[in-house]
Amino acid sequence: MNVVRRQLTLFLTEQNQIIEEIRATYNPKQFELIKAHVTLCREDEIEDNLEEIIRNCHNVHWHKPVSILFNSPERFSEGKGVFIAGNETNSDFEALRKNILQKNNLKKHIPHITLIHPRNGTCTDPIFEVIQSKAFPSSIDFHKLALIEQTGNEKWKILEEFPITT
Repeated sequence: MNVVRRQLTLFLTEQNQIIEEIRATYNPKQFELIKAHVTLCREDEIEDNLEEIIRNCHNVHWHKPVSILFNSPERFSEGKGVFIAGNETNSDFEALRKNILQKNNLKKHIPHITLIHPRNGTCTDPIFEVIQSKAFPSSIDFHKLALIEQTGNEKWKILEEFPITT
């Protein structure tokens, strides 16, 4: 039986060239499955009340894009993976999550962009040196969010997109 997963995601549409080059070179399997993104809400946060979540997504009307500030790349999962984590002051990201999930006590979710997913690739010291030598954006703006779905280990597909800015 294939498991179906759904998430709300912010896809990179600007300042993504170096990020996608790194992903394509060092993590081609993950690159094929999904474009560079920041997960806004994971499946366990939306699966129980998906219809309400979709309604909330339709009602998001901000007057500016969601801006996320990023730190330098770092390794995780015993050094096998690499991501660019958002810094601690991402109030736009947190406000959007709260607006969509309609909860006051949300679990902390640090926004990040995965460059090498440890399930599909492995970072080595020489690879990490190459990654560290690249100039990554310190801030990225997002203008829409997407409800995405994956069946089993297939490629993620976009079910619906929602504009953030009016």
